[in-house]
Amino acid sequence: MRIEVNLLGGGKRQRKRGGGGMKMPDIAGLFAQVRDPLFIGAIAAVVAAVLFVGSLFTLQQAKLSSLEQESQQVRAEARRYSNLIAQKRQAERMRDSLVAELRAIRQIDADRYDWPHILEEVTRALPDYSWLVAVRSLATPPVIGEDSMPVTPPLRFLVEGRTSEIAAYTRFLRRMAASPWLTNVVEGAATTVVEEDKAIRAFSVTATFQPADSAFMRTVPVTQSVR
Repeated sequence: MRIEVNLLGGGKRQRKRGGGGMKMPDIAGLFAQVRDPLFIGAIAAVVAAVLFVGSLFTLQQAKLSSLEQESQQVRAEARRYSNLIAQKRQAERMRDSLVAELRAIRQIDADRYDWPHILEEVTRALPDYSWLVAVRSLATPPVIGEDSMPVTPPLRFLVEGRTSEIAAYTRFLRRMAASPWLTNVVEGAATTVVEEDKAIRAFSVTATFQPADSAFMRTVPVTQSVR
């Protein structure tokens, strides 16, 4: 058995100092030692791919942000237009309701003055020594319009009267036919009847009421001063 003694000393401490440190790899030296062009090309391709993916990701993020802003604007416009459409539909419903009410009022008011015109024209056409017995409307079937909706037919009426003169009946027919408010004047049966021991002529006439032209209409103020 042999025992060796280190007379120099410090050798172990130098080995400890040398082995205890941590060194970074020499990348520049590593690349300097690499001579394979395929390896260099592969590294360049990887770097280019990383740069391409990074730029593509950046572009996609920018486009996504722009699309999100446009989507918010579109949603805001959609809400605004939906409110406008709702207001428009409400206005249309109100308009349709008012139109229906006006139509109903016009239908009610349309024939309100028909009978006053009829009675005025009939009494105006009635000659002397003649009088009326009855004036009544005749049933008329409804008329179908172009829109397949029933239309109120013209008012047709019957006049029954008495006269003491035969010629008075002819004058009565002629005057009614000349009226701008009456049309389709047709003479009916004319017979002789006895009333109060007198022989008189009973007659009947049918006619249709029509609104006269504006040239034959006369308007007056609603209120007039009474003298």
